[in-house]
Amino acid sequence: MARLTLSAVADATRDASAWSQPDVHRALLVSGLSVLTSATWLLRRDLNGEDLNAA
Repeated sequence: MARLTLSAVADATRDASAWSQPDVHRALLVSGLSVLTSATWLLRRDLNGEDLNAA
C-alpha cells in the first residue's frame, strides 16, 4: 500500500506546483503512517519473540 501511494505521489509531483496541493501532503502522511504502523507491528512481534512469518 505504501509503495502504491509513493508511486502515485511521484507521478503527481512531476510538476513542482503539485506540492501546493493538500492531496499530496495527505498521501505522504498516509504512506508515512502506514510504514510506521507496519514497523511497530514487526518490532513488537520481534521483541516478544514471536514468529514474524506467522500472522
